[in-house]
Amino acid sequence: MKFPIENPQAKIVPPPLKPGDLLRVIAPSGALRELDKFERGVEIWRSHGYQVEVTPHIDDRWGYLAGTDENRRHQLADAWQDPDCRGILCARGGFGSTRILEDWNWQKNTTAAKWLIGFSDITALLWSLYIAGISGVHAPVLTTLADEPDWSIKRLFDCVEGRPLSPLKGCGWGGGMATGILLPGNLTVATHLLATALQPDFAGVILAWEDVTEAPYRIDRMLTQWRLSGLLSKVCGIALGGFTQCESPKNVPSLTVESVLRDRLGDLGIPIVSDLPFGHDSPNAALPVGMEVTLDGNLGILSIKQN
Repeated sequence: MKFPIENPQAKIVPPPLKPGDLLRVIAPSGALRELDKFERGVEIWRSHGYQVEVTPHIDDRWGYLAGTDENRRHQLADAWQDPDCRGILCARGGFGSTRILEDWNWQKNTTAAKWLIGFSDITALLWSLYIAGISGVHAPVLTTLADEPDWSIKRLFDCVEGRPLSPLKGCGWGGGMATGILLPGNLTVATHLLATALQPDFAGVILAWEDVTEAPYRIDRMLTQWRLSGLLSKVCGIALGGFTQCESPKNVPSLTVESVLRDRLGDLGIPIVSDLPFGHDSPNAALPVGMEVTLDGNLGILSIKQN
């Protein structure tokens, strides 16, 4: 089954990056703790020939946040408005990006469009940017990049440098085939965007979800909220990545997270593929936001349409 692509929210694709380009590093969410991993992530980008400029006081803290809302919003604004900057690298996830999106407006002209790269809590920034009509990349943050296998790191650079991306293989649940607009993100963060100004239009969308350290009953609660909202009737497919460290506490009766996913999603009558290689625990394959993709629920394959 092929669904029409008529989503007005997609998309301006930023120009491909090339070695020598300037990239700015920001910490829009949680406080930076993994300094060694962070520095290794920065070095990977520099080793590929990029100029990487780290925001001053990147290790600022305000409780669990990487500095005050004003400071973190200022980091994002400075990087986004810098005419020399071609991409924004997020230091880590955690929590906090939704706080800086209050009263935030992206510049929508093509000259301002640049790559925004991250995942987990960065889902809120990626979805907000998608609503503004600009594509980003759901991909490792700097504190997780060095833990990725070589093929995943190569895929990230292929994605932002304009090269074709290989299909991803998972476990097909059936449902046939659908073509739609890819909207990847963390399930918990995405659920907390519902009924806000940051909720996208899901018509013609293929959702790609992952999560970590959420007990099965919490996954159940979030998916039940999606069902009760009626929004899942609009999407044309669901791609599931890693749901890792999602076991129930010991000695507490529980379904498995796999059982919850099957129970809450398996009757939707749309293509669903699980066990795709993206999410919090390596590997975390780069996924472009707002791009046209095909999801084959029978063969278990997610394919990115090549421009």
